[in-house]
Amino acid sequence: MENPEMPCRNVRNICILAHVDHGKTTLADHLIAGGGAGILHPKQAGKLRYLDYRDDEQQRAITMKSSSIALHYKGHLVNLIDSPGHVDFCSEVSTAARMSDGALVLVDVCEGVHIQTHAVLRQAWIERVTPCLVLNKVDRLIIELKLSPLEAYTRLRNIILEVNNIINIFRSEKYISDVDSILERQLSTSVNGGEDDIEEEDEGDAFAPERGNVVFASALDGWGFRIEQFAALYAAKLGASQTVLRKALWGEHYYVPKTKKIVGKKAVGGKGRPMFVQFVLEPIWHVYDVAEQGSHGQEMLSKIISSMNLTIPPRDLQLKDWKIVLQSVMSRWLPLSDTVFSMVIDSFPNPALAQTYRVEHLFSEFCAPAEMSNGVATQIGVAKDAVKTCDRGTAAPCIVFVSKMFAVPFDVLPRCGPNGELLQILAEDLSGGDSDVKNQDCFLAFARVFSGVLRDGQKLFILSPFHNPAKTELNRKDVHEATVLGLYMMMGRGLEPKATVSAGNLVAIRGLAKHILKTATLSSTPYCLPFTGMTYQASPIMRVAIEPSDPADIGALTHGLRLLNRADPFVEVSISGTGEHVIAAAGEVHLERCIKDLRERFAGVELEISPPLVAFKETIEIEGMTPIEASRDGQARAEFVEKTTPNGRCTVRVHAIRLPPPLTEVLDKNATLLQCIIENKTVNISAKCRRQVRNDSIQEQADLEDTVTVLRNHLLAAATRNCATGSEKKKDEGDANAWLGRLQRIWALGPRRVGSNLLILPDSNIGFRVGGNSERLGESSEARALHVDVALVKGSAHVSEKLGLLKPPTEDAQLKALENLSDGSLSSLAMEAEALENSVISGFQLATASGPLCEEPMWGLAFTVEAWISARSRGVLDDNNVLGDDDGDGVYGMEQYGPFSGQVMTVVKDACRLAMLSKCPRLVEAMYFCEVTTPPEHLGQMYAVLGRRRARVLKEEMREGSAMFTVHAYMPVAESFGFTDELRRKTSGAASPQLILSHWEALMQDPFFVPKTVEELEEYGDGSSVPQNTARKLIDAVRRRKGLPVEEKVVQHATKQRTLARKV
Repeated sequence: MENPEMPCRNVRNICILAHVDHGKTTLADHLIAGGGAGILHPKQAGKLRYLDYRDDEQQRAITMKSSSIALHYKGHLVNLIDSPGHVDFCSEVSTAARMSDGALVLVDVCEGVHIQTHAVLRQAWIERVTPCLVLNKVDRLIIELKLSPLEAYTRLRNIILEVNNIINIFRSEKYISDVDSILERQLSTSVNGGEDDIEEEDEGDAFAPERGNVVFASALDGWGFRIEQFAALYAAKLGASQTVLRKALWGEHYYVPKTKKIVGKKAVGGKGRPMFVQFVLEPIWHVYDVAEQGSHGQEMLSKIISSMNLTIPPRDLQLKDWKIVLQSVMSRWLPLSDTVFSMVIDSFPNPALAQTYRVEHLFSEFCAPAEMSNGVATQIGVAKDAVKTCDRGTAAPCIVFVSKMFAVPFDVLPRCGPNGELLQILAEDLSGGDSDVKNQDCFLAFARVFSGVLRDGQKLFILSPFHNPAKTELNRKDVHEATVLGLYMMMGRGLEPKATVSAGNLVAIRGLAKHILKTATLSSTPYCLPFTGMTYQASPIMRVAIEPSDPADIGALTHGLRLLNRADPFVEVSISGTGEHVIAAAGEVHLERCIKDLRERFAGVELEISPPLVAFKETIEIEGMTPIEASRDGQARAEFVEKTTPNGRCTVRVHAIRLPPPLTEVLDKNATLLQCIIENKTVNISAKCRRQVRNDSIQEQADLEDTVTVLRNHLLAAATRNCATGSEKKKDEGDANAWLGRLQRIWALGPRRVGSNLLILPDSNIGFRVGGNSERLGESSEARALHVDVALVKGSAHVSEKLGLLKPPTEDAQLKALENLSDGSLSSLAMEAEALENSVISGFQLATASGPLCEEPMWGLAFTVEAWISARSRGVLDDNNVLGDDDGDGVYGMEQYGPFSGQVMTVVKDACRLAMLSKCPRLVEAMYFCEVTTPPEHLGQMYAVLGRRRARVLKEEMREGSAMFTVHAYMPVAESFGFTDELRRKTSGAASPQLILSHWEALMQDPFFVPKTVEELEEYGDGSSVPQNTARKLIDAVRRRKGLPVEEKVVQHATKQRTLARKV
């Protein structure tokens, strides 16, 4: 990977990010041809697609995985990573960004900024990667769009402005977040007089051609330039310094030949041409015009070549294809590889510089416990400082981050070591579980060394994301030890063995497949913080069930699924409740690649693939009412649902209400952070969850407290935001107060304790009651008849306490509560009620995980549960004795009804499901954000396809400077299967769609519609002829797939057969 004489300041780790088909792999080919030491000939650049070595990548002409290669240019080592542009492979973009310090962001100047351009810029921003802009396909402005140099300049300027605006949005979000956090801390420290200064930094435009971080290029023709190249060319001719020309060649600057001065726009009165047009674009346009004339312009082309002092072989100029002649001239005049490499060296930081400001994002949040020894704290600080400084010393701890595992054939592995010795690796790997025996694939770890020196044969600790280095005894579940069996330098399709790899370089590691599934942190010392997880812009939502065609191949399928799960960083492999093997992928293209790899590489058996399994959710909605108004007017419907356990001892009342949409959104987006706070996993709080708070004087828990404070404020703001839409101010204030009260009584979240559903405690004024005043409190009829004591399963609002929404009870309050339990029978009943708290929570979790419509998770609901238990009657001794009268007739309670805790759990689950059914249930479906680019003649066909798939068009706009239309729409995920193929078929391949998972949206159709009004009865009659709406069809399809009962007619139109003879 690295030569001994190669210092860290001469190393660059870069990746290429862009929208699909914007020219990433073509640019990578030119860089390989320029710095690959003869790996690729310049004439094959853009045609070979060297880093796309998979067959399906070559057939589809898209990149499906990130590939790395080491290049050399003028004494510098450039580790280049080419990443996919398709949204289905966004995990590969995250992998490339984590491993890199700089990113080349490509934009097609004809198509402009697309949705995936936004996504890759945000990914670079999240990973603290320095971006540079490459405006590609400038030749299309000349050949296809026929733009003049002035029109092309306007278009290029607008694209740069649009990209800068995207970066400015990210800066504004960060600044607002910083201000909110600092203001919160000012309020908390105002008593002590502490203050923080809010500094607003004016960083200027992120991309500015005069600063040299913008390249204007044509990767297909092999040329590109920066402003400084033309500044150096015209400095002697115009008699100006390069520094002045570098600033004047971009923007509204004009050159006056008479006075030989550079003036502004006002001085020329708007009649001149900007210097960028006059001195940069017009010469390029002139070369294209001359070359396009073919043999008629050969004489002029020869003069241009001689004036530029270019050396071009005569055979290249005698070719009949004018495009090849043009490429020969432009690639020698403005070589693309030299331009990009010079920008990489000048504008991108080296690893030592980049890690100084990336280290805070790379490591997980760590709160040191008070009992941690000074020696452990010192070792943790040494490891973090080594990463921060990119320490290459032999005494520095070796810290490595593995971003993914990838499979390569054994034939690709080198047979010789770094010094030429023969390697005996096949038998060891085949027996060590590091490979696929049947298909001869070996798994390597794609990693980067952040500090120290990694050596072949070295033993390292593998740290899980939950590893806590402050623990005195290491948790063996979070720390494993492994030995490095081989180090390789990645060269695209090949590998080169290495004995050592220093900090700041990329490496492929063999020998870790038994210990790492997808990502991990490697360290030579256990006292190291684990790296944060990578951020993905999408989630694997497309699922299919898979099974072998031959049941005897189930073992091979299981083995292949394990290998696929390790080889793909984004795929999810699971087993459903019905025992099916389920694969979850990001989209159709990703799913097709996974199935192809599983069938041909990992499992090697014929497979049966089910139709896509779409995820849905369930919620409630009352037509014409907001959730708050529905709760106030709930008496018209069932205000609550009441159910009693079979033994009659527990009565459960459940009231369901819809959460405000902003509150549901906050709970969905912060699920990971909520889990960390509720489960006290402070070590695993990543940088994207915490707020950037800068105050070294605050204690160790300050970052976590600020995170909880900001999340609490977001919850409070979201809960009251939807309450200001009513007509009366007093009602709005009452609704807001009601939601604030509910947020202070959060018992649990669900499903899986981190979902978007709330379990709310009853009002605090409801407590224990004895005897006669029990009817209004909800106890069973048996308890009312026997006048026995009752108790409420109170629970505790510990979730509200952990979120800072409620102050924990004081010690005096706890002591007073214990004193109230002086009576013996009442104390026993209270203890039994306290023991049933987990049963109520478990019933709530079961209900929210499996709704009543089609057993899909519930979404955005709040359940207030009142569970009353009564004391045993006189004939009841205990659960194991006879329940009956004095004659002894009866049955055993435990044998008849089961444990009392199980009865309570079942009743709570059923009551929650019934409460949802009583409040107009609605189906919730996932929505894609769809961006379609199409020419105007195919707009009709495109809208027809969108209409058939229930898409909701948001806007339609025409691309400036082109005849292409861009349409934005929301499309249900359930309707997206086959959308790309149908759209391209209907538009003859002219339309290009992109789908990104956007949000969840309730389908506003009543699946149980029954005509009630006069108009409905006139249209549908008694309801027998009402056709099934979309919601009911989706619900029945899911229920049918899960084997649940479906209400449908087996025989639609029964008629008597009269063709046979009647037998008497």
